[in-house]
Amino acid sequence: MDAGESLESKINRSEYKVLIVDDVVSNVLLLKILLTNEKFQVCTANNGTTCIEVTKKEHPDLILLDVMMPDISGFDTAVILKKDDETKDIPIIFLTALNTPQDLVHGFQVGASDFLTKPFNKEELVMRVMQQISLVAAKRIIEKQNAELRATLTNRDKMYSVIAHDLRSPMASIRMVLNLVAASVTPETIGPELFDLIDKANKESEEVHDLLDNLLKWTKSQTGRLSVVMQDLDLNDIIPGVVDIFEVIAQTKHIKLELQHNDEPLIVRADNDMLKTVVRNFMSNAVKFSPENSTIEVLMSKEGDFAKVSVRDHGVGIAADRLGSIFHKGETTYGTGGEEGSGLGLQLCQDFARKNGGDCMVESVVGEGSTFSVLVPLKKE
Repeated sequence: MDAGESLESKINRSEYKVLIVDDVVSNVLLLKILLTNEKFQVCTANNGTTCIEVTKKEHPDLILLDVMMPDISGFDTAVILKKDDETKDIPIIFLTALNTPQDLVHGFQVGASDFLTKPFNKEELVMRVMQQISLVAAKRIIEKQNAELRATLTNRDKMYSVIAHDLRSPMASIRMVLNLVAASVTPETIGPELFDLIDKANKESEEVHDLLDNLLKWTKSQTGRLSVVMQDLDLNDIIPGVVDIFEVIAQTKHIKLELQHNDEPLIVRADNDMLKTVVRNFMSNAVKFSPENSTIEVLMSKEGDFAKVSVRDHGVGIAADRLGSIFHKGETTYGTGGEEGSGLGLQLCQDFARKNGGDCMVESVVGEGSTFSVLVPLKKE
């Protein structure tokens, strides 16, 4: 059984209404009996004018429309129905004794879904009616699924936004307290076990805070509530501040941060917050995946019409088969200190870079390290 037959078998015919339009009473009665016996709802009209009135009142799912009628022809009636937003999507099967190519072409031009040539038999009638009803049923299923999907996505985005908003503020407070505690104690003052617990809690608070921050921004970006504010920015003014944020975190893993300053201005046209978010995520990942006593280099350069900011680590590296999908797969990853990552940060980086007219890229060798870069358009002279 194919998909069409499967759908037809699930259709409850009594839920569908067919409008029969013919000026010959015997034709109307015959069609009405045949379709009523097939369990369809049936309504009737005996001319074009009445057809238009009944269509607006009864909202049929299908119209069987005679072509040759005294007041308005079936073709002209179809033209009127197809111009009305309320009735334009109702399929029409023309009932006609006309079967020349010109008549068929004209019929399809005015909106016919099918033709039924007089005289017709019951089997052909039911088959053609069911074909159109199946299309109507399929369209309803798609519309229902789309509505359910839109509602699900809306609820999901609301949930993400509420989670990020409601948790971000208290998490920022917890993070600040743990930063202060971790900076003011040593294994000698409180004991190595308690120190390790505080250190672990401090690192995890950083991870959770970054995740919530990314989650909030990603939700706003996906729902169109995050606007891109383009301005002229000198990377020499912005990037050092982002690197400084990670000095304390890097020191806890005895990682050295090296920023290679650029001697000339690197003026880009970009959104300040989005650009900082991309570099922050690159820095966070570099610290997470670097072993102790290693170095992380941050480089800035020109590359054609773009400025390039690269963050290079000498950590675990990334397998070649993961490089192509790393910016959109959203996999959970683990750092050298057991830090857990959601993969959302890199998705956000590529989204933000492209919103600014640039892109992200990665180079990596397993066991040697990775270089994550963002390209941002230079200000045009």
